[in-house]
Amino acid sequence: MSKQLIVSGATGNLGKDVVKKLTDLGYGLHINVREGKTDAYRDNANVSNYFADLASEEQSEQFVAEAIGNASRIEAGVFLAGGFAMGKLTDTTDSDIEKMMTMNFATAFHLVKPLMKHFEAVGGGQFIFIGARPALVAEAGAGSFAYTLSKTLIFQMAEIINAEGKSKNIRATVIVPSIIDTPDNRSAMPGADFSKWIPASDIAEGIAFILSDTGSKLRQTVLKFYNEA
Repeated sequence: MSKQLIVSGATGNLGKDVVKKLTDLGYGLHINVREGKTDAYRDNANVSNYFADLASEEQSEQFVAEAIGNASRIEAGVFLAGGFAMGKLTDTTDSDIEKMMTMNFATAFHLVKPLMKHFEAVGGGQFIFIGARPALVAEAGAGSFAYTLSKTLIFQMAEIINAEGKSKNIRATVIVPSIIDTPDNRSAMPGADFSKWIPASDIAEGIAFILSDTGSKLRQTVLKFYNEA
């Protein structure tokens, strides 16, 4: 049986490239969908859809439980769901922080918790997260305080997973892009030099490598996909 993965954010700009790459390699993907996108990848036999809002802990746990029930074993979680917002520290409200924490941290944490239990029970597994350069370089996060704060927790969660999972064959990797070359980013920054950005397809290639037999031997890894940006 092909390796079975849970993928969040599969219907987004990055998700489309990741789904194509991983299904081309024969992986079985279990993805969450929301209202209006329940037919996503309907024609792709390697993709199974589950209705779940990842902001809800209950729905997230049900999604993971159903995926495990159908696949018998999930070997990795690839977490692409998230969102971005501008705003300096002095302009940031509590609701701004709560929104970014939900979109960028809770949507991952709500899947990590049940998957961690599953990986412990079956003898191992992988987590792949999408980080953000502002969470590593403070100056870069000056204009996106709430977003940067939420992404900082992704790195901390990955470190804790690696510490707890060291003796259990459970590991976490964080991919850190600069600016991903997507239609939305091009529209937001029409005057930029797109050749300096990182194509979403390259990130998909990186994820595929991490999931490979060689890539799965990496430990405590942060991979920076910056290109020239």
